[in-house]
Amino acid sequence: MRDQSPINHYIGLDIGTSTVRCVVGMQDQEDPSKLSIIGHGSAPNIGMRKGVIVHIEDVADAVSHAVTEAERVSGVHIKNATVNVNGSHVVGMNSKGVIAISAANREITDDDRIRVEEAATIIQMPPNREIIQVFAKNYRLDGQDNIKDPVGMQGVRLEVDTHILTAATPNLRNLDLVLEKSHVNATHHTVSSLAAAEAVLNRQQKESGTLVLDIGAGTTNMIIIEDGEVQHIAVIPIGGINVTNDLAIGLRTDLDVAELVKINHATVDKKPVKNFVRVEHDGKTHQFDGTEIKMITEARVEELLELVDKELKKINKSRKLPGGVVLVGGTAKLPGLAEFTKEKLELAARVGKLQPLNGLLDTVQDSEYVAAVGLMLLDMLLMPSVSHVATGEPNNAVFGAVEGILKRFRNRK
Repeated sequence: MRDQSPINHYIGLDIGTSTVRCVVGMQDQEDPSKLSIIGHGSAPNIGMRKGVIVHIEDVADAVSHAVTEAERVSGVHIKNATVNVNGSHVVGMNSKGVIAISAANREITDDDRIRVEEAATIIQMPPNREIIQVFAKNYRLDGQDNIKDPVGMQGVRLEVDTHILTAATPNLRNLDLVLEKSHVNATHHTVSSLAAAEAVLNRQQKESGTLVLDIGAGTTNMIIIEDGEVQHIAVIPIGGINVTNDLAIGLRTDLDVAELVKINHATVDKKPVKNFVRVEHDGKTHQFDGTEIKMITEARVEELLELVDKELKKINKSRKLPGGVVLVGGTAKLPGLAEFTKEKLELAARVGKLQPLNGLLDTVQDSEYVAAVGLMLLDMLLMPSVSHVATGEPNNAVFGAVEGILKRFRNRK
């Protein structure tokens, strides 16, 4: 008779500027190498500006509603989740660590690897900032470069190159307060872009060098992954809300009407646009110039992509990523965005699609849910005692694509 293994549930909680989304998953009973989505929930969020909490009660209320809906759909009581940290206060920086190997046989152990990574975190920081994650990019042992995993090797001097993610302490404390009021414990903190990368990139894309742009309502989270390692992370305080605001100003109309114009008529596509478009709101018909809508939208998207290219230039990767650009997030649905991005960044570009999953996929396949699904994947892969049960190691792309990074991932809770 087959052993009945305990069922683990994995929860991703994406606290976005305009919407909170929660996704619940578990290993598929029919095919344990895949994950199955068993629940999801969302709720509008009015308590954040550009990814930063400005009203704790409003955000806590949105989190509670999203979690309650996910609980109702999945039948799982949610106590813990992997949660994103957002906002332009999140900053990535490079650092190096060096240690001496003191063991008699000079063999590198797991403790040595952890020790050298911790040595890289000894950096000068303002008192109001703290480290939330450390990504080991590569190691050097007695001058030998580009070692991915030094454990088991022998040497005297071990070095590591890391990318360290820091965030403003007050913002992290506000996030803790929101979760406390919502009765949810954060098992791990991470950034939306890393979660999105786990959800949409395969191993080849991570090796060749790929930029993931998660364009949300208030912020754009970007991450560059190359040689299977995180190379750069940044958060740009521009998103879909900025397009709405520009349309409201440019078209001299209300924000509600501007939002409808954006959803139904905004485009950066090269196709000819209608001379006039009509929008119904509160029983009134509003008419606007289609060319003007396109011009306003293009101007803001072009500004965003210029800021993205500026970040790429910081690490000498502008126009140098073979894996191209993968677009996710609600604003990724803007017609013509992939082609527009390709033209402006001079890189291949496409809208991201989720790695193979089972279960309730009708809603979560929307690009708005990519970060939440990625957080759910990380919730599984970062568990201290991940149960891969009696099935052996999973070999599906969902699991394989993240393996390299997470072996060297350090989470500072």
